[in-house]
Amino acid sequence: VQLQASGGGLVQPGGSLRLSCEVSGRTFSMYSMGWFRQAPGKEREFVAGNSWSGGSTTYAEAVKGRFTISKDNAKTTAYLQMNSLKPDDTAVYYCAAGWRGLGYSSPAEYAYWGQGTQVTVSS
Repeated sequence: VQLQASGGGLVQPGGSLRLSCEVSGRTFSMYSMGWFRQAPGKEREFVAGNSWSGGSTTYAEAVKGRFTISKDNAKTTAYLQMNSLKPDDTAVYYCAAGWRGLGYSSPAEYAYWGQGTQVTVSS
């Protein structure tokens, strides 16, 4: 299983970005998807997760109401829609996949990780 994240970039505060994570393999529908981020000098932290069935989502408090995670089984791609971005959202964002997971915040749930994509929020 390979994951390819994309969609990062430079955006002004209050702006929006949509990150994509394309997953190889024919069993995408059986994977939970998670997004994590790591800012300079800080530890990697959970951002959002989506259960393998797509029936439940989990968000970090810092992004609730602003970010939305989703997955498209037909395109074998997960998304992270980020609105009302703040400078504190600046980080490298990583996507991850876990077999039949629930999309929780523990990195241990996710066996597969993509490379990061840089998100910079600045005026």
